[in-house]
Amino acid sequence: MSESVDVVIIGAGAAGLMCAAVAGQRGQRVVLLDHASKLAEKIRISGGGRCNFTNIGTTWQQFLSANPAFCRSALSAYTPEDFLTLVRSHGIAWHEKHKGQLFCDDSSEQIIDMLVAECDKGGVKRRMQAAVSAIGQANGRFTVQTASGTLTADKLVIATGGMAIPQLGATDFGLKAARQFGLKIIEPRPALVPLTFDQQSWKPFAELSGLAVPARLETGQGKRRGYFDEDLLFTHRGLSGPGILQISSYWEPDTPIHIDLLPGRQLAQELVQRKKGSKQSLAHVLSEVWPRRLAENWLQYRGMLPAQRLADMADKPLMQLAQSAQPWTLTPSGTVGYKKAEVMRGGVDTRELDQKSMQARKVPGLYFIGEVVDVTGWLGGYNFQWAWASAMACGRALSA
Repeated sequence: MSESVDVVIIGAGAAGLMCAAVAGQRGQRVVLLDHASKLAEKIRISGGGRCNFTNIGTTWQQFLSANPAFCRSALSAYTPEDFLTLVRSHGIAWHEKHKGQLFCDDSSEQIIDMLVAECDKGGVKRRMQAAVSAIGQANGRFTVQTASGTLTADKLVIATGGMAIPQLGATDFGLKAARQFGLKIIEPRPALVPLTFDQQSWKPFAELSGLAVPARLETGQGKRRGYFDEDLLFTHRGLSGPGILQISSYWEPDTPIHIDLLPGRQLAQELVQRKKGSKQSLAHVLSEVWPRRLAENWLQYRGMLPAQRLADMADKPLMQLAQSAQPWTLTPSGTVGYKKAEVMRGGVDTRELDQKSMQARKVPGLYFIGEVVDVTGWLGGYNFQWAWASAMACGRALSA
């Protein structure tokens, strides 16, 4: 079977659905393909099943890219408030949580249903379990081969996402497509991902698994510096939690991260000031600012006895104790990989794309949107906003 249409979009996730809806409603004949059996699985599992669909504080500064200014155009042309207008029009109740993050009151399925309804409004044809075996270009048109036949189209949009969460069907299809057409790739790697440490060096902290504490985290220098005030979570293999996921996007292999385990306070000064007349143990004093498990573990790690009285301690070891935690400097051995990463960092080099349309400069009619592009947002709804914004920019351009 062969079919000719205006636009073929490969990838029925957040960006693909949004782009298809926009292009379809602007008069384009659109076919949306995906190799999976279910639509938008990443939307479905997002936010614990309630979909952290945007962040009201979104600016271009919450995104990492080899070409940082690239995302400014699309993000300014389609804002979180614009997406909220769409959400409200479908009667979806939502609420704001931590730091501008917006979630559905009910279920992430509502966002999927909304996007499907918008696609239906534009007459978009959806084909699931339609794995693409080959794509090409001939006589100014694109060809897309699937098990059910060949599609030809004037325009081709790659919205297949990155390699994060392969158990949901994520692949490197989009990167292969870009390379096929001669586009450069920024080396991909897992992002928003837990960090791991050498088993032997981590052994003293493995028993803290499951413990979460607030912290300030920092890594990198200059323009590559990242820092966040968020919780971190101890695990058997290393560190996770919101703060670690955030800093992981900035972390470079073989470089340290710096963790202040008591942000906003001066532990050394507090310990020295409390010495006089104190009858309390070191563990008791530290457990006033940390969970008891962490206090005792940290003292043992530093070769101190938890039962030792604060008043019996000289100032110098107290200062050294405090300095070991402000900051705690350590070098990860790696990450837990794409299976636990929320997104992929890197992707299609944005210098290969037009910032207003997402079209490949070298290949007219070929577009890349969403996570497959080298634009990676912070944790907290930013990556969905990039999906909506890049899809809107592309969708509008397809009918221009």
